[in-house]
Amino acid sequence: MPPLQSPVTVEIPQHVLESIPPAQGRKALVAMSGGVDSSVAAAAMVQAGWDVIGCFMRLGSPDEDLDDADTKIGHRGCCSIGDAQDARLVAADLGIPLYVCNFKDDFGRIIDYFVDAYAQGRTPNPCVRCNDWLKFGKLHSYARSVGASVVVSGHYARVDRTGVEPRFMRGRDHAKDQSYVLFGAPRERLAEMVLPVGEFEDKQEVRDAAAALGFNVASKPDSQEICFVPDDNYAGLVERRRPELVGAGSVLTIDGKPLGEHAGQHRYTVGQRRGLGIAAAEPLYVVSKDPSTNTVTVGGANSLMCDSVEVGEANWLGPRPKDGSGVLVRYRAHGSECVAKLHHLPEGSGDTPSGRSGRFALKFAEPQRAIATGQAAVLYHRSEPDLVLGGGWIESAG
Repeated sequence: MPPLQSPVTVEIPQHVLESIPPAQGRKALVAMSGGVDSSVAAAAMVQAGWDVIGCFMRLGSPDEDLDDADTKIGHRGCCSIGDAQDARLVAADLGIPLYVCNFKDDFGRIIDYFVDAYAQGRTPNPCVRCNDWLKFGKLHSYARSVGASVVVSGHYARVDRTGVEPRFMRGRDHAKDQSYVLFGAPRERLAEMVLPVGEFEDKQEVRDAAAALGFNVASKPDSQEICFVPDDNYAGLVERRRPELVGAGSVLTIDGKPLGEHAGQHRYTVGQRRGLGIAAAEPLYVVSKDPSTNTVTVGGANSLMCDSVEVGEANWLGPRPKDGSGVLVRYRAHGSECVAKLHHLPEGSGDTPSGRSGRFALKFAEPQRAIATGQAAVLYHRSEPDLVLGGGWIESAG
């Protein structure tokens, strides 16, 4: 057997290495998905002198067989058999051990959340929940069990350790920034998080490093959402899990007049225009949904605009902003930020998927378009836009 922890011969950019905490003989657990980003993150940790352990997360719903993962999870996901093999090859190149964590039962919780959200008329974001519950939840617990003091991933975000307390930041490559989907990480976990790839200037620099290292994944395409819906037929998944949702309902105008029928409110999202099956003189969009009556309300483009939202399950990654603070808000994973004023609301019951009860309202400086309940609202500092303040889950928009 070749010796583990063989030295990496290709230089990772110095500023990336400087962002990594001193090794001091400690262990690092690297979440290796078989993609280029996590592979380069592992290489950076090895070069920085850490005792590195690779971990491939075995996902999929509890009743699925990983041997059929290419059809169950799909080639576009981040946990197929092919991905596992790629992770093994990279680990071998680096001379580090690779273990498999079986999170199938836990991943079933992600799918249940996804299905329940659509059944309840919301638009879910399973990638955020997966990061909260698994990658920075269960995986951190596993890291402690193997003696690792940090958990490393290939996400495009950063942890700034130059001050008294770590601060969570956007990735340097704003086009690839993934801070939105990581906002739910507990504040106390920031000190344990290492995100080397977020320090790279752009994706091409990451691929160049992987190619120079001889990794077979250097030109591998990025995984695409959503890994457990590889055919993009999310409505089919929802209906297989909740067949009682299948049934005709009414398409209504803003003032409640019927325009036609649909096959189930779960098949539509706020802002959707195509696939309504309604002929009208002007373009119509989904404005809202009511799962209790299985109705979908449509209207013109102006009907999609809203001035404010209420947000629950607040998670603050630093000191809680003062009431009335001006903030930047992103309410879509790949959207841009807008200006809003924050007001704290009375605490909720805490009976939420995350167990968090904090709530706040956002009043937008300018009306925003097609905000869907169930999505995350992530807040950034007004004068330091790369600094992530925290966020929560949109409960209502108006």
